[in-house]
Amino acid sequence: MSEPIASLSTVTKSFGDFVAVDDLSLDVRPGEVLGLVGPNGAGKTTTVRMLCGLLPPTSGTVSIAGHSVTDEPMAARRALGYVPDGAPMYPNLSPRQHLMLVGRLHGLTDAEAKAEGERLMGHLDLGDRIDDPVGTFSRGMRQKTALACAILPRPTLLVLDEPLSGLDAPSASMLKAVLRGWADRGGAVLYTSHLLDVVERVCDRVAVLAKSKLVTVGALSDLRAKSGSDGTLEEVFRALTATEDPEAKAKALLG
Repeated sequence: MSEPIASLSTVTKSFGDFVAVDDLSLDVRPGEVLGLVGPNGAGKTTTVRMLCGLLPPTSGTVSIAGHSVTDEPMAARRALGYVPDGAPMYPNLSPRQHLMLVGRLHGLTDAEAKAEGERLMGHLDLGDRIDDPVGTFSRGMRQKTALACAILPRPTLLVLDEPLSGLDAPSASMLKAVLRGWADRGGAVLYTSHLLDVVERVCDRVAVLAKSKLVTVGALSDLRAKSGSDGTLEEVFRALTATEDPEAKAKALLG
């Protein structure tokens, strides 16, 4: 089996007495889309931030492309493309300026970043807005711009946190095809989402978090075997995390 592109080994993250992630070990392999799912507060966002070097682990090790995120942060980040939830960007800068900045940080020449940035934004149907301030964009347009910035330097690992948020149906379909294509070309994708039907269609394996711990990780068939359910990923997820049936909860809420 190939060496993992990204690895979290016995990672724990505490905030005071609160343990947000507890003894997590997880690999992202070449050629796969790995889904990361869990209820609110399960530790997904904290896990992603540690992987991306935005939060140091309290204990354990995190690496990307063989580089420690803590000890070799620049080398690790050069192998990473990250689209955070909500796609926060500099509102006064244009997509072109964002792309040029990303290109320089990853060692691309300005000519390379300009040409590739224009190509990407054209395919994302934003070529005519490449010089407009991002602060004038809708959420979906910012999401597309963030995706272009993430894939511009052709990183080994893509990390996407709720990437479909704000996208229209055609753009969402395109993004799902990008994730699959990225993995099929040998890259790796870590994809977090509450849209379990999309996770089921796109991901090769799924890691389930609950109450700060990894419940299980594997293909849907593995998760079904562990849960005792032959249903959809949503049904398997409810069984694995002891989540209440949403229809029963809705009836109780409505009275």
